[in-house]
This record gives sequence, C-alpha cells and structure tokens, in this order.
Amino acid sequence: MYDLIKESVNNDSAALELAKSEKNVIGVVDAISELSLNDVEKLGTRFKKFPIGCDLHEVVLGTCASDIEKIDLLGNSMLSNMIGASIHICAYAFSDIGEKYNQKGVDIMEEVYNSTDVPLDLDHFGRYGAMRFPKEIVKCGGECYNKGPGFTGCPQGRIHKRLIEKEKEDVEYIEKWIEFSSSVAVNLTSEQGREQHSAPIEEAKYVADLAKKHGKGLETIMFVGDGYDDLITGFERAIDFNADIFVIEGGPFNLSENPNEAFAKAIVASRILCPGKVVATNGAYESECRIGLRSGLNIIITGFPNNHHGYMAGYSPNTARRGKFGLPRIIKIMNEEIKDKTTRIPIQRDELISLSQTVKIAGKNNIYPNKLGSFTIGDAHWAVIRNSKLYKNINIENTLNDIHNHLNGSSIALFGGRFLSWVIAKELDKKIDEIIITDTNPWIEEVTVNHLQEELDTTIIPGNSNDIKSYEATNNGIITSTIKGVNEQILKKVPNALRLV
Repeated sequence: MYDLIKESVNNDSAALELAKSEKNVIGVVDAISELSLNDVEKLGTRFKKFPIGCDLHEVVLGTCASDIEKIDLLGNSMLSNMIGASIHICAYAFSDIGEKYNQKGVDIMEEVYNSTDVPLDLDHFGRYGAMRFPKEIVKCGGECYNKGPGFTGCPQGRIHKRLIEKEKEDVEYIEKWIEFSSSVAVNLTSEQGREQHSAPIEEAKYVADLAKKHGKGLETIMFVGDGYDDLITGFERAIDFNADIFVIEGGPFNLSENPNEAFAKAIVASRILCPGKVVATNGAYESECRIGLRSGLNIIITGFPNNHHGYMAGYSPNTARRGKFGLPRIIKIMNEEIKDKTTRIPIQRDELISLSQTVKIAGKNNIYPNKLGSFTIGDAHWAVIRNSKLYKNINIENTLNDIHNHLNGSSIALFGGRFLSWVIAKELDKKIDEIIITDTNPWIEEVTVNHLQEELDTTIIPGNSNDIKSYEATNNGIITSTIKGVNEQILKKVPNALRLV
C-alpha cells in the first residue's frame, strides 16, 4: 500500500490504480503518515481529478440559531438558495424557533423546504427526532474555538446535555424530518473517546440506518483527535456505516503535535477512503482550512451570524466566537487556495442546476453508489442532489430513452468525457458498433476511453480532443455536457449534434 501511495504522489496512473484498489484503513493512514507535507498536498490535489475524486468545491451554509426570529431564518435560507449554497439544518434550532411560534420544528423545516430548492442537510438529529439542548448549550459563545487548540472537553463542562423528554414529545415526526432532507449527518466522536461531545454510537447508527432507508446521503462527523488512532477509529466506523461523505473536525479537536500537518493528512486519507469521494469540514481554524483545501478538501460548512458554524471554520484562536458571519471569509480563503478553477469557487446555483440535469438524464439506477467497473458513476454530490427539490423540478430536453431516436448509422461521437458519457455509452453498448469519445481535457478523454473499452463490448475510440473531426467520422453526435457555456461552444462546432439540455 505504501509503495502505491508514494507512487501516486507524482503519477496519475498510479493514483487511478489506488482509487480502484481495495483499501485497508490502517495501511492508508500508516502510508500517509510517512509522507512529507509537500507530498501530502500533491496527493490530495491528484485525488481531486476525474474520475479519481470529486473536483467541486462547495460551501454548506448554516442559516439558523435558536435565538433568531423565524423571518430571519427564512430570509437566510432564501439567500442561501439564491446563491446555490446547500442549507445545513441544525434540527435543535429549528425546534427552538418553532416553539416561539407555537409550531413544531418539522413545521419550520417544511417552510424552509417550500421556500427553497437547494439540498437540505440535516444535523443534530437523534433517535427521537430533533435533538434538544438546554439554553447554556444553544447560546454557547464558542469558548473552545476561541481559546484555542488542545481542549479535550468543553471549557464550561456543558457538553453533551440533552432534553430527552422534550425530544420524545415529537418522535412521531421523525421520518418526516428525513423526508424533507437531502442528506443526514451523524456524529462518530463518541467512538473516538469523546463521549461528552456526541450522542452514543448506537443512536448514530439508528439515524444512519433511517437515512439509508429513505435513500438520503449520509455524512459521518469525526475529530482529527490525535491524528492516528482516533482517525483510524473514525474511518473504520464511517465505512461500517456506509457513509457517503466524511466530515473532519479540527480546531480544538485537533490534538496532534503538528495540527496543520495532521489536518492535511486526515483530509488526504479521507479522499482515498471515502466511498463518495467527497470530504468536508464542519470546523477548522483558518490555517487548517487553507492546508485542507490544498490537500483535497471539498466542502466547508459555515454559517450566518449566531449559527455556530459561522465561527467554527476560517477563524483563528482569539477571533473565533459566536456572532461571526463566516461565509464571506470562507469564499475568500477558497479562492486564494484553489489554483485549478475548472468551476467557480465555490460552486453556485448554475453549477447545481447543471449537476441536477446530469443526474436526471443519467437516471437514479445508473448513478452513485452504482458502479461501472471499479468506479461509481458520479460521487456523493449525486446522491445528495437527487434528493433535492431542485432535482425534482428540473427540466431536461432529452432522456436516455430519447437518444435511441437520434441514432443514425453504426457509430456515434460523444462530446465530453465525464460521467454522463459513461452512462450513455453503457446505454448504447451492443446497440452500436463504435463510439468516439472527445474531450478538451486529454486526461479525461484517455481515462474514459480506456475505462469504457475495458467494461463495454462496443469499440471505444478517442477523438483526440477534436469535436469537428469526431462528428465528421460519424455524422452522428451527442453533447454530454450540461454546462450551458460549454454546451453552446460545442454546438457552434457541431450544430447538428443532439443537445440533452
């Protein structure tokens, strides 16, 4: 394992083999612990490359706090929706706000669902539904983050108290919360020796199973901890839970001798081990966010003022405290650290629409967690977006079934080599003799051609990044990109190609 990981630092082909191989958690963590920080960053960047890993960067936005008004919660959610940021639902806060208006927390959830269409990410959710906490917790000022790293418990000793009897009053609504959600988060830190910081692991498992039952994306939250044993425990349990996204918390819960290096290594190990190829953080100091983004981090959860995620990511000791509006800061940090801007940083509403269209064309039965050979078609983003209202309401011009009506002859060109071309090629396998794949990125074209040739019976041919010659060779083509600008550029070159959106 070490040799393959070491080779993958500088070699795309080795990284591809590593992505396809069976992984052992301890072997991966051991191997990465031996790498220099420079090699860790290079490896993490390589695992942001199609199809090895997800190359999107995203903010998820906490819009709520127990002591804000409902109008502000709904307004925050609408603003998140406008910019295309997924909404992080702190279930306890929704219930606290609902109480002030003689409503159930799930009623507030329904109002947010009805007024937005971006993915909704449910957190702080337990065996009876929304977790409920006493005032000293929901109004916490964030002392642990503000004072700095090294704390193994709450400085005020008030974590993880629960108002269980109040939770039980609303147990009948538990599945309704899940139904409105696109993804659900559970906390694994009780398994990492931090029982005071989260619900028992049995409760987390119950919620994880409930999320899977309803087909929702699953996130598992774990601490960096000591950077070795704690991480191994978290990774193993996350894989046991069949998690789609790994969420790594640093800040005061990064107890390593070299916190930044440990955070980077935790992110890279997550990129290699996470089934859904997407890695997030719900809390990390500015230095951790920066090195994490250079090492494979996809998502940063941040928040509006008074939401606890507003200060947990992007700040430093002595500056991280309740009341911060973390989003602008996180956007700036992301744009400073991400050099390869293949999409906007972070992705916005247009990208979410494009992703929704791609997933809808591909069809639920073809996409992640389903595989073509050794690779899933898509990643955890695909599992989450398909549960959103945006996906449900999105319109597409042509489905997979429609492409059969446009076949003309025994060969066809597919313009764009990403996952949708895989689905279309699979759909046309054995129904056509020859498929040409062309993509402006030679790596994407090469990997797709090689992978499809291994998995399908139809002959797959590279188009050498030349759309016009590929079309002329077949007189038949499909534009597989759903990104509007890319779509229009291809259509100018091959105006008679089939456009799916």
